[in-house]
Amino acid sequence: MAPPQNPFDAVLHAARDVAKLDCALDAEMLGTALLGSVYAIADEDRRNAVRAFVGDFLSATARRRTAAATTIRSVFATLVPDAAGADAVRPGAQAPSWSNQLGKVRLTGSYAYGDVYGDQTSYLATFAYEDSVAGGPEHAVVALVDHNIGITKDVFVGGPAHRILEQVRQMCADDALTWFREEDPSRLRHEVVRHLDVTDELGALPQEGSLATDRTLVGARLALLPAPAHAVDTPAPAPPSTAERNRLVRAFLGSPEAARLGLDRLPESDLASLYFCLSLVLDHSASLPDADPLRWSPAVAGLFLLDWVHRRAVLDMDDAALLPRVVRGWAGYAARLRGLPTEAAVQTDEAIEEMVPEFVRLYTTGERRSPATAAVAQLIADGIDPDDPVALDAWIEANRQHLDDDPA
Repeated sequence: MAPPQNPFDAVLHAARDVAKLDCALDAEMLGTALLGSVYAIADEDRRNAVRAFVGDFLSATARRRTAAATTIRSVFATLVPDAAGADAVRPGAQAPSWSNQLGKVRLTGSYAYGDVYGDQTSYLATFAYEDSVAGGPEHAVVALVDHNIGITKDVFVGGPAHRILEQVRQMCADDALTWFREEDPSRLRHEVVRHLDVTDELGALPQEGSLATDRTLVGARLALLPAPAHAVDTPAPAPPSTAERNRLVRAFLGSPEAARLGLDRLPESDLASLYFCLSLVLDHSASLPDADPLRWSPAVAGLFLLDWVHRRAVLDMDDAALLPRVVRGWAGYAARLRGLPTEAAVQTDEAIEEMVPEFVRLYTTGERRSPATAAVAQLIADGIDPDDPVALDAWIEANRQHLDDDPA
């Protein structure tokens, strides 16, 4: 058999048995997997790339009359109803008996669950077809929102819905550091979609999971949920103002967590490092999507101590020696203010202690410094005062060849 001549022929070849499937859900799962390839290779605006592909596919295959061609056209038109030409697609004469069930589902439940730290929230919605035989079994749509990077990190469609829901309930019941609740479907839709909008623009997708393959079907199911009663504009949370930062620092230094680690009675010679470390803690929180200075967890501490601070700050030896202790104190203080379980606070504290050797290694090697941070570090090591413009200009001129050769 000759290889397909174009992407549309390739899709028709891959979908050659679609009319032989047992139910509408199987056909929709095949359709979303095929469109997942388009979503995965798009370098920007992935959702619109899929919509454009479906519109082009429907146009290019308009005269195809085989059962497979007319059926996969109906599947694509159901999954991407806003694609050009989708509203004109009709089942063919050889349409399988389940074709009138494509997309004919109703919401049967909506839920949310996540970790007490606030790192991730998963949203789960269950759907049933009008005809459970022709349509297929009740199934679940699950979307994982990662609040540390501000995206919908993974999506999944599977069943049977009752089994997935029971597994989630049991998992949360067995773990004191997770929570579970029923969720308003309009909020579920809003939260997943607004984070999916960010995901759709990523240059590179998360590698694990079923994000690409299930994305289109998840989008079709979310579109069936009620929209928020009022238009919801969700601007990025504002970082604390200077006054709020100062208030937080004063409150922390008067806290039992600071006292436990001796941060409230450091010698005067260490105070500059203390306040610098606290400013870094607050700066890092402001760089996260939710900008909450009190949301600390093992994951957030790892992002800070093992990545962000090395790329963004120049530490001297006193700063580096003090920073892990400051982070431990701040994380404990934040956990108490947020009312987290004792186990959660202990887990974060222990995780930070375990990170210290790697933090020290990264500080020593400087391997994660950005070019700008590395240049500033070298400038300081050479005894140049960054606030002295004459000395700074002289240093730049003396190091111009090295700076110009830096590919960054």
